[in-house]
Amino acid sequence: MASIRITARVIAKGERAFGPGKADLLERIASEGSISKAAKSMEMSYSRAWQLVDAMNNAFRKPLVEPKTGGKKGGGAALTKAGEEMLSLYRKMEEKLASDAEAFFPEFEKRLK
Repeated sequence: MASIRITARVIAKGERAFGPGKADLLERIASEGSISKAAKSMEMSYSRAWQLVDAMNNAFRKPLVEPKTGGKKGGGAALTKAGEEMLSLYRKMEEKLASDAEAFFPEFEKRLK
């Protein structure tokens, strides 16, 4: 396995609209059913997770995460259809970039310390 890796980020209007951390957070929200539990599983503060969710929801035309109203079982959160689509699109792009970039790794490795 190469010691080099690439990361995909979507920069829109000078802002980081989406990247690996946000994708991981969306996956955790989908599996955990809450922003709080997702943050905890990533060893991230709840306020930081909310900041990231808010940034994503504001960066895209449709929100990616939808909070659920509390009740006896408490609140929670879920990905919207747009959130599921964005996560899928990002993961596909990430795979393609990694696959294409791998051919260049040996040349970089020859030149890196």
